[in-house]
Amino acid sequence: MNQPSPAPLFSFILQSEYPLNALILATEALRIANQNSGRQLFEWCLASLTGDDVRASNGMWLPVDCRVEQLPPSDYYLVFEGNLPTQNNSPELLTMLREAHRSGATIIGIDTGAFALAQADLVHEEVVVHWEAAPTFHEHFAQLPTSDLLYRIDGQVASCAGGVATLDLMLELMKRHYGEALTTEVANALVHQPREGGRPQRTDSHGPGPLKSLSERLLELMGKNLDFPLTSAEIAAKLNVSRRTLERYCRRHFGHTPMRLYLGIRLQGARNFLFYADYSIEEVALAYGFSSPAVFSRTFKDYFGQTPSGFRYSLRNRQRGTRLPEIRRLYATRKSR
Repeated sequence: MNQPSPAPLFSFILQSEYPLNALILATEALRIANQNSGRQLFEWCLASLTGDDVRASNGMWLPVDCRVEQLPPSDYYLVFEGNLPTQNNSPELLTMLREAHRSGATIIGIDTGAFALAQADLVHEEVVVHWEAAPTFHEHFAQLPTSDLLYRIDGQVASCAGGVATLDLMLELMKRHYGEALTTEVANALVHQPREGGRPQRTDSHGPGPLKSLSERLLELMGKNLDFPLTSAEIAAKLNVSRRTLERYCRRHFGHTPMRLYLGIRLQGARNFLFYADYSIEEVALAYGFSSPAVFSRTFKDYFGQTPSGFRYSLRNRQRGTRLPEIRRLYATRKSR
């Protein structure tokens, strides 16, 4: 008699500030599959670098089962990454991912987990990263193109944009093990319509070619010219519309002039740079087309209500609170006395 195959084991590696929504969807999909089938179709465990509780991006703390090096041999290793991915990915973690890959496991980067795949030298073609973090990824790994897709599976390596796309990826992996009927059952339980990995991440992206709307072409043009901003006349010429048409269109569809919309896109991109990487204020200002750090700081404060350095300080101060949770608990205990 054939022995039943062991249940595939998913190891979820949680880094500081990881996206909790992605983790919940991934684990719930596995739980529902087990519950509805009445069998242990899948197993999973949670790990962190130290084995301590991990703070999610929404501020919630979650306990884990073990340290990364204590993980049992798994079929899938999913890295749930947060902010500052290149700093948080330790040499020990990257070595473990390489060894697991050599042993036949599938290594998956969720959200900014693509940084771990690149640092471990596990990807050599296109990789999926959350669209907000794509510019930072390009700065670190200029040789690796990114895909604006929900997820991508290349043999033993997969990458996913995070968020609800994590559920789409999990459903695809589950289908490969147990077929479409189970996948449909799990998707229905989560009130979700499964999407293929090749779908774009953003709802305002509808693919290349002449079907793109003027809004899409405008935003794409501005997004590709952040370091050397175009003038209003140059934008209109490249979009083959008059300046007056461009002005009216932007006010009607975005509520701003073209230049104000452009400034907002540049500032949001700069804010993401401050969020995901440790470049200097001067470097960020240069990357997003500001003539000097002073001009950048003044404009940033007018738009967001705090300077770039103030934003970074408050962010890093919050992130420092995500480390050494045992000290955090001790401090909280003393304050309550």
